[in-house]
Amino acid sequence: MSGIEDRSGRRTPAVSRITLPVLFASVVVVTIDISMTSTALPAIADGLGVAPATTIWIVNIYYLAVVAALLPTAAMGEIFGHERVFTAGLAIFAAGALIAGLADSLEMLIFGRAVLGIGSAATSATTPALIRALYPPERMGRGLGLYATIVGVSITAGPTATSAILAVADWPWLFLQAAATSAVATVICHRTLPAVERSARAFDGVAAGLCAAMFSCLLFAIAGAAHLGAEPALAALAAAAVLAVLLRRREAGRPAPLLAADLFRTPLFALSSATAIVAFSVQGLSFVVLPFLLHYELGFSQVQTGLLIMPWPAALVVMSVIAPRLSERIPPGLLGGFGLVVLGAGLALVSTIPEGAGPVEIGWRLVLCGIGFGFFQSPNMLAIMSSAPRERSGGAGGILATSRLLGQSVGAAAVALCLAVAPERGVHVALWLGVGAALLGACVSLSRLLPAIRRA
Repeated sequence: MSGIEDRSGRRTPAVSRITLPVLFASVVVVTIDISMTSTALPAIADGLGVAPATTIWIVNIYYLAVVAALLPTAAMGEIFGHERVFTAGLAIFAAGALIAGLADSLEMLIFGRAVLGIGSAATSATTPALIRALYPPERMGRGLGLYATIVGVSITAGPTATSAILAVADWPWLFLQAAATSAVATVICHRTLPAVERSARAFDGVAAGLCAAMFSCLLFAIAGAAHLGAEPALAALAAAAVLAVLLRRREAGRPAPLLAADLFRTPLFALSSATAIVAFSVQGLSFVVLPFLLHYELGFSQVQTGLLIMPWPAALVVMSVIAPRLSERIPPGLLGGFGLVVLGAGLALVSTIPEGAGPVEIGWRLVLCGIGFGFFQSPNMLAIMSSAPRERSGGAGGILATSRLLGQSVGAAAVALCLAVAPERGVHVALWLGVGAALLGACVSLSRLLPAIRRA
């Protein structure tokens, strides 16, 4: 691969010995926070003295902030440099983690999580574009597969790290250690990440504001339905629709719109994004509801709960190595469809875990879920990024991250709604809702095979 210019204007190799380790280490710092916080919700509820269902807002506000900021920060990456936006995102993440770690109330913790979410959005939106820039085209699949593996490892480490920290310290240290490590990562990334090719177009602040407001209203409608009732949720949904129309008019005729509507004209891109939203809603639902199932219903301690969740992400790590190789020979639509059927079956079995079940009875069910999700994740990521033009890598990366986090936020909101509507059976209602969503995602994934079938 040819070199690129660093900040001094010199030509340097695109992939140095330190560039990728630093990039992926930073991804670990940001990604591990998601699974750590979800796993720790019962402990946070006990520590702050609030109802368990209320702590879902700690997750919801994070997703709201992330999804609102993803596409604007993806556009900023294309214009100002993906490496600059990635580094700035790490700094904002560190600030948010510090606020959350020092919080003495649910309101302050929620605010810190919102700041943290904005930083996470900047890193998530620019990472796929950085990988595409740092890897030659023939090896991009391996780069994205490695990225998926790193994310899987981070999710795997989250419950274990949560258990280890909570065994010796209170829940604020979950965020204080994240603040320290992300601050160090910010300094290193500023000094090591190479400059990436940029777009000559101007940044449209009005479009960015409309986009952020639209997604904020959409996520507020989804998250607020469980706690605020139908009327506020419908009002927010209507506001999101109006903002979407205004954004569409603002960007009409532009070659690189912020919402990347141009990319959705490619059927593979559009269907892969839709599959991602549905599949990640199942993942988001599962990782929020599992701590409640294991801790409150099956009686495991907070530390045991974190360890018992590990088999799912551990299986996902293994599949993140296997699935990219399979995607070279098998269409992503078929792999994703099969995997989501397996995921649905795994969740159905999780819902039937009997009282008094041991780690083995729980673990093999979660392994099945991880295997199913692994068949979907890496091939779908490759399908999204490879179906977009190289100069639109930022937009494609933003849509990739938006699809993932929008889906996860929908899943988290679904859990809150189930717990609010059916307190006694909410956990199991949520799990069966996840089963239905997984089967829906399988149908969407398999629909990507139709063009090839018609040509045949």
